[in-house]
Amino acid sequence: MAESPRTTVTVLGLGAMGQALAAALVRGGYRTTVWNRSPGKDTELVAAGAKSAATADEAVAAGDLVVACLFDHQSVHDVLDPIADQLAGRSLVNLTSTEPKGARELAEWARQHGIDYLDGGIMATPPMIGQPGSSILYSGSQRVFDEHREVWESLGSAEYFGTDAGTASVVDFALLAGMYTMFAGFYHGAAMVRTVGISGADFGKRAADWFSAMTASLPVAGAQIDTGDYTTVFQSLDFTKAALDAIVSASRHAGVDLDIVGPLKNLVDRQVADGYGTESTERMFESLNPPPLQRT
Repeated sequence: MAESPRTTVTVLGLGAMGQALAAALVRGGYRTTVWNRSPGKDTELVAAGAKSAATADEAVAAGDLVVACLFDHQSVHDVLDPIADQLAGRSLVNLTSTEPKGARELAEWARQHGIDYLDGGIMATPPMIGQPGSSILYSGSQRVFDEHREVWESLGSAEYFGTDAGTASVVDFALLAGMYTMFAGFYHGAAMVRTVGISGADFGKRAADWFSAMTASLPVAGAQIDTGDYTTVFQSLDFTKAALDAIVSASRHAGVDLDIVGPLKNLVDRQVADGYGTESTERMFESLNPPPLQRT
């Protein structure tokens, strides 16, 4: 249910994600105006009830709340710089995939132009938007987040990380780093089992069950690295080194390159070489040169 009959939302950018966001807003009952640099991507949205704008400034004029979902950081400036004066006094949420430094730069740009800025990181694929499992992380203007929370929740679960506009992006990219590394490990394993006639699809089923069981322990591992005390050992670095040595040897025997598991072995080897082999495997985290934890 929309927060108010007067709520008007503009979506700038109709790639796959922009279209999904706009469609969810229309389904939620929000008066939604859409614009895209290249024409022809709004046909289904208009049929569903959205209004099409011919120009970006026309689109902005139609919405009190402006959602940008463009190609990259530069494209946000390319679209918004010429119409900054029209954005003054409006609320802008940037859901373009933007690095933390880019989000902070855009927040300062918005401040200078009298625009209330909220940055967001989308943790979902386009088909997930507005469905269970969709999540969007936000940071920046708390007023924009609080005032339009029902809008954000029509797109997915909404979590606010504070006034630093770059924080949501840090969390977004950190989660993506874990996801991509996990998938990369799966690709390495799929390459190994192919040498014994096991298909990627079959290995994928096995890996999904195994990864799901193992990831349940991540909060415990995270709590341990927060303490910096690795003397409570479930699996030691010495044990993990022996396992990785065997994996590397088996990979070489199978003719599989070490681009993925090689760097992981290096992390463990450095910790063992420094004399920490009897401590918990979670100590490999320290090889990443993490900054001190700032407790809030």
